[in-house]
Amino acid sequence: GHHMAVYSIKWNPFHERVFISCSADWTVKIWDHTLSYPIMSFDLGNAVGDVCWSPYSSTVFAAVTSDGKVHVFDLAENKHEPLCEQKVVKRAKLTHVCFNERDFMVIVGDDRGGVNSLKLSPNLRKLHLPVNAEGVVEEGVDKFQVQKMKMEKLLQASDAK
Repeated sequence: GHHMAVYSIKWNPFHERVFISCSADWTVKIWDHTLSYPIMSFDLGNAVGDVCWSPYSSTVFAAVTSDGKVHVFDLAENKHEPLCEQKVVKRAKLTHVCFNERDFMVIVGDDRGGVNSLKLSPNLRKLHLPVNAEGVVEEGVDKFQVQKMKMEKLLQASDAK
C-alpha cells in the first residue's frame, strides 16, 4: 500500500475492480481489488490531498497536492505523466478535487477555505469513442461499455508486465 497516511480512495465509476488512492507519501496509486499490489503508481512530488475519477472517461483522473497544484491524467493518452499540471493557489495546500458531472470542469478546495473552478482544456475532454472510416462516432455504441473496455485494456497491459 502506501507508506504514510491515505487521504482519499475512490472506486472507478466505469470498472468494478478498479480504485484509486492518494497519500501523504506523495503518491497516487491505481489498484485492481483482486491484486495485493498497485497496478500503477505516480509520484507527484508533494503530499496528495485528494484524487477523483472523471465521470465521463474511465482513464481520466485528477489529483491535488500540498504545493497548490492540480494534476490531470488521461491514462489512454499517457500512462506516465499528467496531461496538465496547474498551480492554482500560492500559499495554500489543495485538499479536495471534484469533477463536474455535466460540464468539463473541476473544482478544488484548499486548507484556507478557498474554492476555485477550472475549465478543462480540449485535450482533457477526449472520450475515445469508436469512430467509423469517416471519423464519425458509431451509432448505437454503449458509451459505458466503451469506457469499461478502455480500463480493461490498461489492466491487461499491466498484467503483461
